[in-house]
Amino acid sequence: MAELTVSSKNPAGAKVDALVVGTHTTSDGVAIVGGDLPRAVVAGLEDLAPALGITGAADEVRRLPAGPELKADVLVLVGLGARRADGTFGAEALRRAAGAALRALTGTASVAVALPVEDDADVAAVAEGALLGAYAYTRYRTGESATSAASLPPASVEVLAANARSTAVKGAVERARVVADAVNATRDLVNAAPNDLFPAAFADVAKQAVKESGAKGLKVTVLDDKALAAGGYGGLVGVGQGSTRGPRLVKVAYSPARPAAKVALVGKGITFDSGGISIKPAKGMEAMKSDMAGAAAVLGTVVAAARLGLPVAVTGWLCLAENMPSGAAQRPSDVVTIRGGKTVEVLNTDAEGRLVMADGLVAAVEEKPDVVLDVATLTGAQMIALGNRVSAVMGADAVRAEVVAAAEAAGEQFWPMPLPEELGATLKSKVADLANIGDRFGGMLVAGLFLQEFVGTTPWAHLDIAGPAFNEGAAHGYTPVGGTGVAVRTLLALVEGRAAR
Repeated sequence: MAELTVSSKNPAGAKVDALVVGTHTTSDGVAIVGGDLPRAVVAGLEDLAPALGITGAADEVRRLPAGPELKADVLVLVGLGARRADGTFGAEALRRAAGAALRALTGTASVAVALPVEDDADVAAVAEGALLGAYAYTRYRTGESATSAASLPPASVEVLAANARSTAVKGAVERARVVADAVNATRDLVNAAPNDLFPAAFADVAKQAVKESGAKGLKVTVLDDKALAAGGYGGLVGVGQGSTRGPRLVKVAYSPARPAAKVALVGKGITFDSGGISIKPAKGMEAMKSDMAGAAAVLGTVVAAARLGLPVAVTGWLCLAENMPSGAAQRPSDVVTIRGGKTVEVLNTDAEGRLVMADGLVAAVEEKPDVVLDVATLTGAQMIALGNRVSAVMGADAVRAEVVAAAEAAGEQFWPMPLPEELGATLKSKVADLANIGDRFGGMLVAGLFLQEFVGTTPWAHLDIAGPAFNEGAAHGYTPVGGTGVAVRTLLALVEGRAAR
């Protein structure tokens, strides 16, 4: 990750390869904002903007020669869109602009970012966006493509703000570093090849992440194939039995002294999803390496909470399995027994995520947390309903609202969805307590209703991130192609909210 500093120096005097300032749309055209630049420079840029095709729209990035009045080599104009009704741009617009600028500056060694910041929250948003934008996944690159400076993001980022030396800014920026670390580590996991990131390997990554964090109060426990069978985790065992690489349940627990609350997070970790016997079409199956994005987000969140020293006990449950078709794979019409005793008839082996999540939810609830949240790339129906940038949340009304509020504060998009009681009837089985699929209309909601069967009276919400977890389209803002790290910021904001209660 890029080295980030914050200073109060004048942007015009910043000796860097590239200086980033903002543009925004106005009723008269385009305005330059965010840096105390010479008036003649600002006036000249605003006059030239129409001819250069500069509109100030979000995600717009333009490079120009800096000119003799500035110490930087290149001036970068990044769009912020229009001001809000209160005259500000808002944290997410700043975060997105910083990310878009840094993402466009591969091959640039040093960058200074001078966007219009009003307070410590704005400075943190710029810092976070810059660190998220300066992301590159190079694990499998070799030769010049791996080492060439031209293909790498900036190594040094300096955020310029008048209030840079204040204690509040320093604390907010340090949090931004921790958050960006967690999101980028989640992206790395999602981008990893499934021949490298199988369940046991994922468990090893969790152990290493805890060790490298240096945070106090973190502990990892791993249940392997034999322990899962002995413990009655029939969902994990059933899904994982088709692979030569067995399932794991990883518990990552952060236990501070005298916690103000207990939060449980359960993450779907299907390290590759072929669909099993109910095999998926070949087209697009390569993206199924991302079916473990929920577990990756949970790991990132727990480690970040520990690094920040939050006074909340946070326990993550990573439900890890590889869903493969083989002579040993579970079959349509098999019946599995979930942890706690409920039986499920498997009518479709490609509805496997809910089976491993059921085991994880029961294990989480057994420890009597104040709230349990699960996060999963669970259904294609999520993408049909909400597209590839908006995640869904369903569950208890109060918890669902809490997730939406946390997402808004963090800059992620989660939309509240219902759990209609009548759809639950479609999950009835002729031979078991439940079937693992129901009506395909409202399939996202049916999956949520299935998971609800395993939480009892514990306050709960289910986050379906199927589309937003893996970006198969063009990069935008601070979001790269591939793993996005979605849900980490929302979950962490929710934990922080619990700490503040």
